[in-house]
Amino acid sequence: MAAADAERVARRDDAVRAAVEQGLLTPEQPVVALLDVPGIRASAAALRAAFDTVTAPGTPVLHAFAVKAAPLVPVLRLLADEGIGAEVASPGELALARAAGLPPDRTVLDSPAKTSAELREALALGIAVNADNPQELERIDAMVRSAPTGSPIGLRINPQVGGGSIGALSTATATSKFGVALRDEGARAWILRAYADRPWLTRLHAHSGSQGMPLSLMAQGVAETYALAEEINRYVGRRQVDTIDIGGGLPVNFGSDATAPTYAQYARLLAEVVPGLFDGRYGLVTEFGRSLLAKHGTVLARVEYAKTAGGRAIAVTHAGVQVAARTVYAPGAWPLRIAAYDAKGRPKTGPDVVQDIAGPACFAGDLLAEGRALPLLEQGDHAAALDTGAYYFAHHYAYNSLARPGIYGFGPDGDGTDGGSGADGGGGTGGVRFAVVREPQTVEEIVAESGGTNSPSLTSL
Repeated sequence: MAAADAERVARRDDAVRAAVEQGLLTPEQPVVALLDVPGIRASAAALRAAFDTVTAPGTPVLHAFAVKAAPLVPVLRLLADEGIGAEVASPGELALARAAGLPPDRTVLDSPAKTSAELREALALGIAVNADNPQELERIDAMVRSAPTGSPIGLRINPQVGGGSIGALSTATATSKFGVALRDEGARAWILRAYADRPWLTRLHAHSGSQGMPLSLMAQGVAETYALAEEINRYVGRRQVDTIDIGGGLPVNFGSDATAPTYAQYARLLAEVVPGLFDGRYGLVTEFGRSLLAKHGTVLARVEYAKTAGGRAIAVTHAGVQVAARTVYAPGAWPLRIAAYDAKGRPKTGPDVVQDIAGPACFAGDLLAEGRALPLLEQGDHAAALDTGAYYFAHHYAYNSLARPGIYGFGPDGDGTDGGSGADGGGGTGGVRFAVVREPQTVEEIVAESGGTNSPSLTSL
């Protein structure tokens, strides 16, 4: 394991212990989410460095974080401070990016179903827009004619290079819902005419997949996009396409603490397969999400009960489908590693015992892990779901009206002294300081979201 990965594991262990000591995790608040702020900063720096290494000096490069991976304003603000922009796919995500202070020139709007209102807002603000299909491009035509815009505008294409091991996340299959299908009959000719007719259409965008996608196939998708940009520019007789948006999709290793693959490996592969992409003739946009955050998140849950059934040990915890819907419903595609900690938040030792890590929801399949060999978890211990910084605790699933957990970022405390809770940003314990990202949801908020103020509305019908 690389030194940086080992340091991340050590920070995680310190944070788990500190979360228990500082009272972030209690019998009354039995599940909490933790974000490793130094780790996120390091990932952002690694992304920038990887592409700086292969890109010609002076090339405009925007790394735009896929907001869907962690729609949390403090996270977007942290990434912005690290030089990362925002890729948004809905009015809500755009509002979050704006609340975090992201300027329009560091924001990209992608979505297969943009409304006219969304498009008008983006074009008025000067946000980059990638049109998904011919009908959307016709909408933009009318808007550009009626009101000038400073927005860079591109077209999303589907290079149709194939899928990875998770079909639901493979966006470059023959029948993907995203973009203009490049290999369909007549599509390439239509694209060339579309650019020739629209001098303001200056970008080309593709995103070939996500988790489960091999790097070689991702690189092939980028190569197809680059080749099309070259063809468009030859066809129109000038360098009209000046920026290529290669999307994101770098997969994450959920099987160990190692960071693999790395941004450096992917950038080097792209430089080998598509060298012209980096020679300075094209600006570059990336849209990474999961790979920036996954390794830096931990869901920590108290073991409420320990029991057995059919000879199998079962740890009943407060983390299940509400924080890990993908894992619970598709465990084969989305397995999570579980780490065992004792009642004081220290890594648990002892012989491994095959056991299930169960969640609190009222159905049998609510399991974070099944048949997992770990030191035996007992009542009052803690189970940690690792690598959950993206698409997990920020995407709450309100089964059984279970509350959203509090989310806390952590980093080193300046002097390591005991300053109390630290959850308000005011102190730390044992060298760890916490800051609130999102407060735990209250039962009053659950009632309000569930129409509590409209209680008698149906009885009058």
